[in-house]
Amino acid sequence: MQWTLVIPLKALARAKSRLSDTADDGLRPGLALAFAQDTVAAALTCAAVRDVAVVTDDVLAGRELAALGARIVPDEPAGGLNAALTHAASVVRTRSPESPLAALNADLPALRPLELTRVLDAAAAFPRAFLPDAAGTGTTLLAAAAGRELLPAFGTDSRIRHRASGAVEITLGAVDSVRQDVDTGDDLRAALTLGVGPRTAAAVAALKAA
Repeated sequence: MQWTLVIPLKALARAKSRLSDTADDGLRPGLALAFAQDTVAAALTCAAVRDVAVVTDDVLAGRELAALGARIVPDEPAGGLNAALTHAASVVRTRSPESPLAALNADLPALRPLELTRVLDAAAAFPRAFLPDAAGTGTTLLAAAAGRELLPAFGTDSRIRHRASGAVEITLGAVDSVRQDVDTGDDLRAALTLGVGPRTAAAVAALKAA
């Protein structure tokens, strides 16, 4: 089964504000872009992924992620994360109505293609399914079978809200790289322990040198 992934990315200037204890305003946009680049690059090499669409209005991010092979979908609703995902899902489904669809966070710099394959294979058994984040309160992936609405409910306590919406929770072990999103300095350190992609590694090295 070949999946289409939708990855939302807010404007880099506004991204990752909770990393203020680790990086200042001038460095956080570069970190956010590096996270997204490593996430997209890993996703595109995943055997279970047909294509990747990034929903963003950030010009720099759009250019850099398109260069990796992602399709860029403008955030036309400009109504927040869930509205952006719903819009992008509609655009993607128009092009590939037979393809299962999954929303994936843009801040998974340690993402491993084989672990993502395992998660998507598990999701394929259900009409809708989701993977909780490493903190246990959020969501890093929400999947919907062909013909099913995505119905995203990302944000605070999204694990509870996705479960309440009828999505099945994926309980696989050993998929830490798909669960480890980065919102805080502690999250970044955890991702570094797992092993991040080259762009994040370079951005962190620049951060330490600053």
